[in-house]
Amino acid sequence: MAEAPYISRLSLTGFRNYNQLSLTFDARPVVLTGANGAGKTNLLEAVSFLSPGRGLRRAAQDQVARVSGDGQWAVSTDITEGDEVTRIGIGLQSTPNGTERSKRLRINQANANSSDALLEYLRILWLTPAMDGLFTGPAGDRRRFLDRLVLAGDPGHGRRVSAYEKALTGRNRLLDAPQPDASWLDGLEIQIAELGVAIGFARQQLVEQLDARLAADQRPSNAFPSAMLTLAGPFEELLAQQNGPALEVEENFCGLLRSNRRRDAAAGRTLDGPQRSDLLVRHREKDMPAALASTGEQKALLIGLVLAHAKLVSEIDGRSPVLLLDEIAAHLDPGRRAALFEALLTLGGQAWMTGTDPILFEALGDRAQHFRVDQGSVSPVV
Repeated sequence: MAEAPYISRLSLTGFRNYNQLSLTFDARPVVLTGANGAGKTNLLEAVSFLSPGRGLRRAAQDQVARVSGDGQWAVSTDITEGDEVTRIGIGLQSTPNGTERSKRLRINQANANSSDALLEYLRILWLTPAMDGLFTGPAGDRRRFLDRLVLAGDPGHGRRVSAYEKALTGRNRLLDAPQPDASWLDGLEIQIAELGVAIGFARQQLVEQLDARLAADQRPSNAFPSAMLTLAGPFEELLAQQNGPALEVEENFCGLLRSNRRRDAAAGRTLDGPQRSDLLVRHREKDMPAALASTGEQKALLIGLVLAHAKLVSEIDGRSPVLLLDEIAAHLDPGRRAALFEALLTLGGQAWMTGTDPILFEALGDRAQHFRVDQGSVSPVV
């Protein structure tokens, strides 16, 4: 396996509670400790912007600038892989006349047209406390989680999901009109069918691969229980019934949309498609829904799922991803903390972890690089 890429420099300007900050790193795990509200998660969020999408907080570009600043912000990084260093800059800058701000993405000093280009240099996965209720929350949260996992191996997936949601909104608005334009609806439904089938197949492939990986790693001695994954919903039933090529599946889905226009108009939304799919998760060893497991078991299941996905990405891409693990050790017993640290070191990719208590990370010693975060300043712990 090739040497995993890692973040060797991170510089922030006007980002969240950071006015100016510049840090350097090696390939070891990064541990950030400090009081609540000190800015630890802000650092992880800055790193998460090196991946397509809205980052680990799903914040809009105009929401992350420093409160007392001018609305502009910048994140600059160096990505090191072997002997090569790639410089990536992203941010929100004022236009020359100062009337508005626009997002900028530059890779090695050249403008990049799409954030999908970031996946050529780094794959980033994250786990935050907000995701602790993933198994008991709404299906939409699990779909977004799954789509983030798919994106790590399929650079075009995020763009397809965005285009699908836009086309779906357009169809719903047309159906709400007194006399919708039939030809316009036809065009939208063709687009929805093409995108929807591609999204459905990509999700299904990832779920099958990840479930197989989790099953292969299942051992009684594992600190993290194994999850059993299934993608379910009316759309998955439709895909399962189709044995022909993708084009035939698209045509059948398009026909379904056309025949259900009246029903969807009455409902005020489109009732067929991958927007209604759900990722079903079970505790494999206990053969029970993850939603019924204890809070501690759910946390352990989620960690095991993310670690298994990181392994899968490493196998497919040949490089381990960067993991962002916010407050990851707070509710783990010493045995599971030690198992987590060993798993991260074995993966070989750079992992970023935050916590309020440095004692939680003492077992890592000099196998990690430790930093103290204090209200907009970050200093190495030696």
